[in-house]
Amino acid sequence: MRPSVTAPAPLHLMVTVNAAWNLVNFRRGLIAALLADGHRLTVLAPRDAAADALETMGCRVIDLRMDRKGLSPLRDLALLWRFWRQMGRDRPDAVLSYTIKNNIFGAFAARARGIAFLPNITGLGTAFLSGRGLQGLVEGLYRRAFAKAPVVFFQNADDRDLFLARALVRPGQVRMLPGSGIDPARFPATARPDHPPGAPVFLMIARVLRDKGVVEFAEAAGIIRARWPGARFRLLGPLGADNRSAIPAETVAGWHRQGLVEHLGALPDVRPVIAAADCVVLPSYREGMPRTLLEAASMARPCIATDVPGCRDAVVDGQTGFLCAVRDGAALAEACARFIALSPEAREAMGHRARRHVERDFDQAIVIDAYRAALAALDTKGHGWRC
Repeated sequence: MRPSVTAPAPLHLMVTVNAAWNLVNFRRGLIAALLADGHRLTVLAPRDAAADALETMGCRVIDLRMDRKGLSPLRDLALLWRFWRQMGRDRPDAVLSYTIKNNIFGAFAARARGIAFLPNITGLGTAFLSGRGLQGLVEGLYRRAFAKAPVVFFQNADDRDLFLARALVRPGQVRMLPGSGIDPARFPATARPDHPPGAPVFLMIARVLRDKGVVEFAEAAGIIRARWPGARFRLLGPLGADNRSAIPAETVAGWHRQGLVEHLGALPDVRPVIAAADCVVLPSYREGMPRTLLEAASMARPCIATDVPGCRDAVVDGQTGFLCAVRDGAALAEACARFIALSPEAREAMGHRARRHVERDFDQAIVIDAYRAALAALDTKGHGWRC
């Protein structure tokens, strides 16, 4: 499927996010399409190993110093100043933004500079899971930051409805996206691994955070392996994440020693690990649109996830996988047991339905079209919309 929206005239676009790898891993297709359309892209993000890949693609990368998890007002004011200074130096026609702090403080800076700002709500993060005090503060910042944004992209209806109900955005600003989109050709359907029915491989791909449901994954592993000792639970993702809900390395090592969870660390390419799994699991507390589930579904793998925003959009319960209660290791184990009870033919049919679901509703061409349409509608001189 190819994008059908005509590309707008070339612009200078600034793209900001809290880690360069986020763009390479999740938005490579969009970045490539924008470059192919003739736009000049400046990436403003903390520099990491992925920055070289962005430069090879044709982006200019500027290192952004930021405290991604901290709540220090002084550090956040310094971040706001860095955004304001860099936007003043580069004078982009528009800014495309992802992740919470980049969305909020980037929006304030762009507004002060008179630059069109297009944020993408990729998820609500720890702030919306930490209690009313912090959530109220963040909501107030969103409401003021997005007041002049011409468009705000959302990746699931739950987040959109929450922002509308709390008057954080106006209905006319809202645009929906199917996550960051998937390239079905890059994640092709693969044959199921030849594991015995009672010895499946359950794979979780995520940063090792409590909010991702890693603790519940370990709890479910203990329950399932007590009944089916041949079942394996693998965890693919980096330790030491810069996040308040990060799980200590010694805890993960303890699970490994007990034979509950095999921690695979971080890998540059998840496709071989997905191909070796029977089912992909994500017991997250809340998501924007979980790309790992979409990648697994594209490769014809059934998925198990919690019945929460984002996950319930990616998994059709009983058709492409199973949904279970959040923050409940026993409920996750029950869903895993339901999968084990399926015949090989039923598992294969579930995987094929998952693949068709991605091809129909989550192709990255839909995302590229949406950004092209939003950029074509921008009046970069008036920083609003063309009539």
